[in-house]
Amino acid sequence: MIRYALKCPHAHEFEAWFSSSSGFEDQQMRGLIECPMCGSTEVEKAIMAPSVRTTKGKDPVAEAHRVMAEAAYQVRQHVEKNFDYVGEGFAKEARDIHEGYSKDRPIYGEATPQDVKSLIEDGVPVAPLPVMKPVAPQADVPVVPSPSPKPAGNSKLN
Repeated sequence: MIRYALKCPHAHEFEAWFSSSSGFEDQQMRGLIECPMCGSTEVEKAIMAPSVRTTKGKDPVAEAHRVMAEAAYQVRQHVEKNFDYVGEGFAKEARDIHEGYSKDRPIYGEATPQDVKSLIEDGVPVAPLPVMKPVAPQADVPVVPSPSPKPAGNSKLN
């Protein structure tokens, strides 16, 4: 299979897959390739950078996943080191801090999806805490969540 970047006379650009280069040429000559935007069958190849993966180079997608997983892991480590863990009392404590009833400080813990929705609707700033573990450089394995170091119930978000 081969993928071509294509364009029509109206400058619409799109991509299509073909069984081979000759397969593209045959379909083009018979007017079977059609622009999905305007329906024109006057389609030609557009300039396209090849996507060649070598064993020497890094896979940019895998590298992006690795960088994102590492960043998420670092965020979680920072939160666990510097924030107060309030457990299942997170929603109440976050609301109390927001309303000035508790000391203003960074906290984390568990909350149900309904509690999170209610906090957001009331203007209480909350965000989910990433649960990722780092991936080794150039690893071809998918990024998988690691278990939370603090226990959380089935319907809780941390």
